[in-house]
Amino acid sequence: MGNFSKQNPMHSNWGSACSDSDWGMGNDSRFGHDSKFKKSCNVCKSQDAAACNCNFRAPARQLAAPLNSDCVLVNSVVGSKAVQKVAETTLPFTAFAPVIPAGSTIRTVSVVPNLAGITRNTTIIRDKVVNIGLIPVTVTVTFTAPGTVTPVLTATLATSLPFQEHTDFPGACPEDMVVEPPLTIEGIFAQPGVPVIGPTGLVTANAILVKIVLRTTITVTRQVIVDPNGGICDVNERRCETTTTPTTNTLPAP
Repeated sequence: MGNFSKQNPMHSNWGSACSDSDWGMGNDSRFGHDSKFKKSCNVCKSQDAAACNCNFRAPARQLAAPLNSDCVLVNSVVGSKAVQKVAETTLPFTAFAPVIPAGSTIRTVSVVPNLAGITRNTTIIRDKVVNIGLIPVTVTVTFTAPGTVTPVLTATLATSLPFQEHTDFPGACPEDMVVEPPLTIEGIFAQPGVPVIGPTGLVTANAILVKIVLRTTITVTRQVIVDPNGGICDVNERRCETTTTPTTNTLPAP
């Protein structure tokens, strides 16, 4: 801002931060002798701190409706586990474009998953979390025809690999909630030469097994009421009651 003079570091071209009386240089030119603001701030070494005692208060906010309970609703953690899921399928040579001839020599297999396209359905039965889903992949195979070493040809297939897993969660109940972050990939594996049943019922080795190992963390939570003394009660005390009919779920298609 302004330049401070060497004689008085609290004076500038914009005016003084403190009055002349604060510096012992006479009467304050800004305030009357009876002003309570003559000693205005601690930077002037004032002994009167009342002038700087600012008690600002924000306006009180009004609730849309008054609360009539001092209890709170919270999510209690039933359990949390790091889990692995395995997506795999066997792809016959005839599923690729162009079709890989029977008896071909497989050179390389490239599997590129699409994590953004993963679909999954999660449900809870008593003491277990069941997870079913699909992961889209593009499989590219290089091969040579039977009895040759050249040329090296390429065939591709866009498909989805199914995965499923059931995880033990003692104490989990069907009405609990599941929190599951996005899946990450730990490993991709391909094995040519696995047996497959052909169109005529003959078992041949003209297929490729593709496997992807996925990893995530599953956390099961439950809504409970906590009173001011720390007491906890379930929102639904009958959520874990068993029935004589097994749980049956038809999950939506991805």
